[in-house]
Amino acid sequence: MTNLPAKTALVHDWLYVYGGAERVLEQMLDCYPQAELFSLIDFLPPGERGCIRHKPVTTSFIQRLPGARTHHRAYLPLMPLAIEQLDLSPYELVLSSSYAVASGVLTGPDQLHLCMCYSPIRYAWDLQHQYLREAGLERGIKSVLARGILHYMRLWESRTVNGVDAYIAISEFIARRIRKVYGRASRVIYPPVDVAAFTLREQKEDFYLTVARMVPYKQIPLIVEAFAAMPNRRLVVIGDGPDLARCKAVAAPNVELLGHQPFEVLRDHLQRARAFVFAAEEDFGIAPVEAQACGTPVIAFGRGGARETIVGLDASGVIEGTRAAPTGLFFAEQSVAAIVAAIERFERVRDDLAPAACRDNALRFAPERFRAEFSAFVEGSWGRHQAGERIDGWWLPDHRARRDK
Repeated sequence: MTNLPAKTALVHDWLYVYGGAERVLEQMLDCYPQAELFSLIDFLPPGERGCIRHKPVTTSFIQRLPGARTHHRAYLPLMPLAIEQLDLSPYELVLSSSYAVASGVLTGPDQLHLCMCYSPIRYAWDLQHQYLREAGLERGIKSVLARGILHYMRLWESRTVNGVDAYIAISEFIARRIRKVYGRASRVIYPPVDVAAFTLREQKEDFYLTVARMVPYKQIPLIVEAFAAMPNRRLVVIGDGPDLARCKAVAAPNVELLGHQPFEVLRDHLQRARAFVFAAEEDFGIAPVEAQACGTPVIAFGRGGARETIVGLDASGVIEGTRAAPTGLFFAEQSVAAIVAAIERFERVRDDLAPAACRDNALRFAPERFRAEFSAFVEGSWGRHQAGERIDGWWLPDHRARRDK
């Protein structure tokens, strides 16, 4: 093992809830418990501080601004300035955990900066128009202001690219976005999923399931509308959020909206469901992996990270010619008709989607695999940095070669 420096900094965008990025941060800290933690804000409640191993957090001036606890995103224009004020000069190794501005910390030529990139700022780049449309900011003075801020964020983020020695992408989908936006290569290391918390159940019941925060890009009302058009198919929906009212408006008697549920209820439904329906274009997507960990196949929109976490069965066989057993199928567009057609097709081929195969596929994303790959990348990069060798473009063996093993 390469000797790492005693002074390591780990920079995260913001800490206020235990979400997907915080699950990755948790594993990064398990790899390097000596790292000192930095973040724009830290409002994690006492019961969730285990994910940062109860470490103290150095925060930015945004922590002290009015309303930062509940409306920190309103300070987006100040975040580039705030992240640049964090003094990381004492640290030889800087690890950033970034889906917004953490990768923009200032580092010097003798420091090694490795970025775990969940995505370039999506709403500032290729998803800007979708963001403005969903936020009702397509016209008017507020639209002009929002577009100006996003333009500024693009310019600033382009500046940060040269401060990162090497990028880690959470999926091939994000690696392509990094290449498109930053012009940089990246190493794909899939995020950790707590597959051990979910157990295989072979016997399935006669209902479909979707689970998500009800925000527009998750497309939950679209799934509900599709099942309303199939009165003979039952759908259970777990989750709440801004789109809950839209879901209620289009729901039919065969759709059961359970709202937010505790983990035990969620796991029970994932284990019993005939299939999990997923209509979002996600950077990675944890929920489909959790469903497969329960032995439940996934019917998913065929774009984004789902193409990498689900072994999809198409009309002629298994997607991409892999020898692995299929664990789901894809639909080509986010429409009611496409979802209905996918459900009907699933009913014809569901005997080909074995619960044990779904479970085996999910195990590819276990935390142990993440820790091994992440540690190897960091330590290999540090060794090259110490030897004065080029870091960017260094690749471990391609993860795709491991799919069939």
